[in-house]
Amino acid sequence: MTGDIETLEQLSTDYKESMPADLRETKSFDWYLEEVYEDPKVARNAHQRVADMFDYYGTTYDETEGMVEYQLASEDPLGDGENTFYGKVIHQSIHEFVNKVKSGARRLGPERRIKLLLGPVGSGKSHFDKQVRQYFEDYTLREDGRMYTFRWTNLCDVIQDQDPADDTVRSPMNQDPLVLLPLEQRQRVIDDLNENLDAPYTIQNEQALDPESEFYMDKLLAYYEDDLQQVLENHVEIVRFVADENKRQGLETFEPKDKKNQDETELTGDVNYSKIAIYGESDPRAFDYSGAFCNANRGIFSGEELLKLQREFLYDFLHATQEQTIKPKNNPRIDIDQVIVGRTNMPEYKDKKGDEKMEAFNDRTKRIDFPYVLSYEDEASIYEKMLNNADVPDINVEPHTLEMAGLFGVLTRIEEPDTETVGLLSKAKAYNGEIDEGDDIDTKKLREEAEAKAEIGEGMVGVSPRFIGDEIAEAIMDSKHRQRGFLSPLTVFNFFEENLEHHGSIPEDNFEQYYRYLETVREEYKERAIEDVRHALAYDIDEIQRQGEKYMDHVMAYIDDDTIEDELTGREQEPDETFLRSVEEKLDIPEDRKEDFRQEVSNWVSRRAREGEAFNPQDNERLRRALERKLWEDKKHNINFSALVSANDFDDDERSAWIDALIEQGYSEGGAKEVLEFAGAEVAKTEMED
Repeated sequence: MTGDIETLEQLSTDYKESMPADLRETKSFDWYLEEVYEDPKVARNAHQRVADMFDYYGTTYDETEGMVEYQLASEDPLGDGENTFYGKVIHQSIHEFVNKVKSGARRLGPERRIKLLLGPVGSGKSHFDKQVRQYFEDYTLREDGRMYTFRWTNLCDVIQDQDPADDTVRSPMNQDPLVLLPLEQRQRVIDDLNENLDAPYTIQNEQALDPESEFYMDKLLAYYEDDLQQVLENHVEIVRFVADENKRQGLETFEPKDKKNQDETELTGDVNYSKIAIYGESDPRAFDYSGAFCNANRGIFSGEELLKLQREFLYDFLHATQEQTIKPKNNPRIDIDQVIVGRTNMPEYKDKKGDEKMEAFNDRTKRIDFPYVLSYEDEASIYEKMLNNADVPDINVEPHTLEMAGLFGVLTRIEEPDTETVGLLSKAKAYNGEIDEGDDIDTKKLREEAEAKAEIGEGMVGVSPRFIGDEIAEAIMDSKHRQRGFLSPLTVFNFFEENLEHHGSIPEDNFEQYYRYLETVREEYKERAIEDVRHALAYDIDEIQRQGEKYMDHVMAYIDDDTIEDELTGREQEPDETFLRSVEEKLDIPEDRKEDFRQEVSNWVSRRAREGEAFNPQDNERLRRALERKLWEDKKHNINFSALVSANDFDDDERSAWIDALIEQGYSEGGAKEVLEFAGAEVAKTEMED
């Protein structure tokens, strides 16, 4: 064995250093009072703490989209990027979610609403919800996110019928210690805190003690003749409160069970039958605070498939949201403080939205749409993340494989454009950012038209990333079984076609349409494969640089109405219009748009020069494509196209050079041979016919 070996001592030290120093300590109420005066944020409510959590892990403002990207989602610092989210539409949804939480932190209304994440299956809403809970756990372990609760001690000294097992009782709802102060005195403290608070919100706490704590407070105040100081000094200890989903502390995930056996006690708690014999049925000490709302107090309540609950069962959410209280059966109301998040899919949402009896519930929800990703390169990043997080066999994923899989997914999700000038494929490319300055495509307008046309919103229907990810996985294993060391788009397309009708989430009515989309993607891939083969046959980086410099010299002379020195004679001459047009025509730039293009590249070169960057045509996508296509036209006459369509004999030097060139583009040797067979024949056929 080589390398460092982890020792138990080192592992133990690392774990201890990751835990708060005061996790096991108990403090006095006086200490806590001093602490909140020193740092008022310690007394934040749940919405305020969750809002600050998103900012804590870092933010980036996207000026183009006018939104904030939160790094806990865009970079996943805790997971080293393992659980990142891709796509502007998803980050827009996250931005919207956080805005609602931040509005709730300022008491603008959303604190009394369910944040309902709505989206199709596999859109990432559950993943995001889980990530928020994971980060909240971590945040409460850190100094910036710390919070405290209290426990009652030495109760048997005063309360005669107190069970010795209950001599020390933790706050059942993990309430903030400030609730131990009567409202009038508490408000004086809070007013002081807000004077020193540096935050966009103010501290507020008007909660009543939970019924059990209220019982202890009444008994102790009676014993000490209303001397609150004696009660707090002799019978209260302050302890650190850390959110932990596994322990059901400050975090709770509620999942609907059998519809016929839904019981509100799952949400609000129930009688503690083991304590009835000791205290009696109506005694507040005989209540079990094990309901989901109780466990989530001061943190996050997450309702999975929330709208699958029966209508009557959802009524508990009315009080939990609007009044921020719960009403257990045969017990007083209990104040709660939590961010309530729900998740649901489209069928349940449509069902409940059309139910007039659900009007009150629907009015208490804030819907945040989680659509599918609509940029195929972002979609490809999802599959790449899937492969990076898995134990993938030793196999080369060929160029365009994941992008074309993503393109198929996107085509099934976007609305058909209303205009005849923009087709579905062009729209998908526009959503991917592939818009040249001369293109007459208004992406914003396309989005607005689609939102108006879609039943709920664009991207809320279509093929799930799970389906595509599953087929990619199957294609990988199939390639390994056939001893192919590469995964190509052609193999993935075959699996899409074979299994499309076997996937339960794809409606039968969509099969024919999706097969057409698949053919569109095949054609798009063929065009890209042809470009790759042409690149391999004719590419010369030095010639691209030389031709690029020549083009820019003539463009600058044209713009400045100047002459240029002839390379051979040294004489001054007019810019070579024939040469300029031979480059521009490769991008289908018409005569009446040539000046726009020339000014565009001129501005680009000038901008680069100001930034100290040398001219490199490879860095300008449009110019690079034009020069590559011109180079192809110049060199194709010297290529032996018959070698491309001959039998599968790859031993000759010419073909080996082509394969090596494709390998430089990211292909494996086997993948290079496949793309030569697939696209090389098309290239040869076209050129030999010409």
